[in-house]
Amino acid sequence: MNKEDQVVMGFRDLYNKMVWLNKDKMEDSLKGYTSTEVHCIEYIENNSDSNVTKLAETFYMTRGAISKLTQKLIKKGLIVSYQKSDNKKEIYFKLTQQGKEIYNIHADLHKEFQERDKAVFEQVTEEQFDSVLSFVKKYNSHLDAEIKKMGIDSVSE
Repeated sequence: MNKEDQVVMGFRDLYNKMVWLNKDKMEDSLKGYTSTEVHCIEYIENNSDSNVTKLAETFYMTRGAISKLTQKLIKKGLIVSYQKSDNKKEIYFKLTQQGKEIYNIHADLHKEFQERDKAVFEQVTEEQFDSVLSFVKKYNSHLDAEIKKMGIDSVSE
């Protein structure tokens, strides 16, 4: 296996292990909510004036799929929609108090997982961090360009 394959397999294995280790705790703490719903809540809280277009671009989903997702979140009482006085056409989203509670549970779990994994990150030098971050940025840029070449704004429904 060449180094390129080792890197890709390494990222995949790392991701799968993180998901597996975090899964039970996430599911127990966030019962009744899908991963996509929770991450949508996270995005809305962290990005002011979130709308269907921004969410679709972020999650590589169609605007239709995001509309369905946000309607589910509205029905669950986690988000509300609003319009700005200067733009009656666009609809934006913000969290309700219940949505903020889900956001906080999710954020606390991430802090707990970070604490668990702290021992590894404490051993990494600034130079190693910079190298990994540089690679991830280059790979992301490449994948963005490939997506753009396809002429597709979103890749999944």
